[in-house]
Amino acid sequence: MAVRMMNRVANMGAKLPLATLFASPGLSAFADEIKKHLEQESGAILPTIERIPRTEALPLSSAQQRMWFLAQLDGVSDIYHIPMAIRLRGFLDRKAWQLAVNDLFARHEALRSVFVAVNGQPHVRILPSEGIPVGYIDLRGTADIEGQLVKLAANEAKASFNLTTGPLIRVTLIQIADDEHLLLLTQHHIVSDGWSMAIMTRELRQLYSAHCRNEPNPLSPLAIQYPDYAAWQQQWFSGDQLKNQVEYWRATLADAPVLIDLPTDHPRPSQQSYVGAGVPIVLDAELTSALRRFSQKHGVTLFMTVLTAWSVVLSRLSGQDDIVIGTPSANRGHHEIEPLIGFFVNTLAMRIDLSGGPTTRDLLERVRRCTLAAHTHQDLPFEQVVEIVQPPRRMNHTPLFQVMFAWQNNDASEWNFEDLQATPFPLQYEISKFDLELFLNELDGEIVGSLHYATSLFDRPTIEKHIGYLTTMLREMTTNADQPVSTTNILSPDERTLLLQTWNMTQGLFD
Repeated sequence: MAVRMMNRVANMGAKLPLATLFASPGLSAFADEIKKHLEQESGAILPTIERIPRTEALPLSSAQQRMWFLAQLDGVSDIYHIPMAIRLRGFLDRKAWQLAVNDLFARHEALRSVFVAVNGQPHVRILPSEGIPVGYIDLRGTADIEGQLVKLAANEAKASFNLTTGPLIRVTLIQIADDEHLLLLTQHHIVSDGWSMAIMTRELRQLYSAHCRNEPNPLSPLAIQYPDYAAWQQQWFSGDQLKNQVEYWRATLADAPVLIDLPTDHPRPSQQSYVGAGVPIVLDAELTSALRRFSQKHGVTLFMTVLTAWSVVLSRLSGQDDIVIGTPSANRGHHEIEPLIGFFVNTLAMRIDLSGGPTTRDLLERVRRCTLAAHTHQDLPFEQVVEIVQPPRRMNHTPLFQVMFAWQNNDASEWNFEDLQATPFPLQYEISKFDLELFLNELDGEIVGSLHYATSLFDRPTIEKHIGYLTTMLREMTTNADQPVSTTNILSPDERTLLLQTWNMTQGLFD
């Protein structure tokens, strides 16, 4: 929402940093900042993204280049899938659904992109817009339908894509009963991201409804396409426009710790394993409400509050007071690219300083400044940040950070289709690209999500303890913001008793 708002302001000629919105959260104060900026006519406006000819080889974006390189490594490409499974109840018009998928495929060039190497260098080629066949499997009347659905969904999520021939999106309908289907939709990350999934669901719903009613395509034409953005990005980054961003990341991540040294259940393998698992997280309505009030009182978002607590937990577990946590950024700083499906998401390395015995209030302010500064300098692709910082490269862990924290916003209303009741179907796609991945969002007044982990390093009981530490830290934060975070008790009552009483009963040993 903040990204969209700042894009609208930029269209007015005021390219303001995201920090301005947080410094002036009231509407009147924010309007004054916009007016002041317009009167001063300061600040660089990002150049317009123009359409480029399709007569020559098309460039990859910076993120796509890194993804293409990773895809050349054996067994790595398959972990960068974006699978979705939806159970649909009600009458499904399969012809209308096929037409809707065809329209979507024709509308977004990113979905029709394939990647071919010329003299060892990748280029984009756009497939024709005829559409893609929707797979169909009929399970009506078969035994153990639910078990078969789980297996089919898992196989579909893991099935490899060929980046050279494409297409890099698959759609399958599995019929369970006359009025029930399971929709499986899988994309390769090189052509899509989380923001794109919301666009795809919304547009499929609109297109399907139109075809069911024999109405014309309701979607407005797109002004530009993803290859136009990729070409603009290459041109934009070739100049001096991002010099201050380069210097920011160079200074911010200078001498950053190579590895967050968390205690693990198993020795770190010589080669990173992407096999993962997840443990669900639910912060009840009472705690969520308290955290929301706490965040508003201290001028931070829920994301910043949880990031603060999570950094304390990681610091206590590792014994380090210099923590780097990765977080995804939408990277949709142009109004024209908001409606595009494509791989735009960027990754920000948040370096959090816990030295000097800060209180919760102090650390919140540090995290707030860190978050806003990182988003102010989010235009530089993470791939280039890594090249600038030049951290030691090791095959057994990711560079710069090994823990990811993503705050996800999901709009439940986007799942509803014409005459169909849609509900998510759980997928067995157990992948962990980092040592730990914390995914959270707000749903029905609660903070929910999961903590994913690399099974080569951790066992489930350890991750359950980590979630307990995070929950306890969040509760403690809301009760006393002036307590030093190093003295905050994050142990559960049972663990505290075990450590302080059971394991500390040494008197009899030395009498």
